[in-house]
Amino acid sequence: MLATVFVLSPARCSGERAAQLVRSKRSELGRQLREDSAPLGVVFTWLSALYFRGKLTYAQRFAAAGGTLIMAPGLGLRAPETPLSASALRTMGKVDIESRAFVRPLRRDAELLDRAQDARVRVVLLGSIATGKYVDTLLDVFGERLLFPETFVGRGDMSRGGLLLRAARDGEELVYRPVRGATLHGTRPAKLPKLSRPRAAPPETADPPARARAAE
Repeated sequence: MLATVFVLSPARCSGERAAQLVRSKRSELGRQLREDSAPLGVVFTWLSALYFRGKLTYAQRFAAAGGTLIMAPGLGLRAPETPLSASALRTMGKVDIESRAFVRPLRRDAELLDRAQDARVRVVLLGSIATGKYVDTLLDVFGERLLFPETFVGRGDMSRGGLLLRAARDGEELVYRPVRGATLHGTRPAKLPKLSRPRAAPPETADPPARARAAE
């Protein structure tokens, strides 16, 4: 089995939902942010709901130890357990993914990752392959080794999230293809059947509302 590193596109760190989390006095995640100890992956999952939860769950299901990295605006690539503060989240919310402030640290860490890897390690992007700034940067570094799930084409964010959660649950890794030369748009596939909902939301999602949009 080939070793794989998954690179996850970021959640949206600006807007009212992020502001609600920073202001929250009742949620455990809000408390952790104030204490500079909120895990990056948990924060992004809360902000992005289904799509990011699918990306993170899938990556952690199929990656070896240390094989999951998240694009953190302005910080580069970071592990899901990286501690985050309220101030850091506000700062990330000011970084546009099409800006140099996003691209420069991403390229820096991608190049460090490339030098540290065996050439046979696959790099799988879990995110939009139509987002030029970060895709172009990753292609410059990894070239033909940069892959993505071929079933992402034609799907919206929520459909991708559901697809990834099902694959992780069933233990069936998706088929990947190179990002370079890939079709960016395709026929929308049939809707996935609904996932069964958990009976109760985890503590960190109980306050405020549970609806959000993904960044990419």
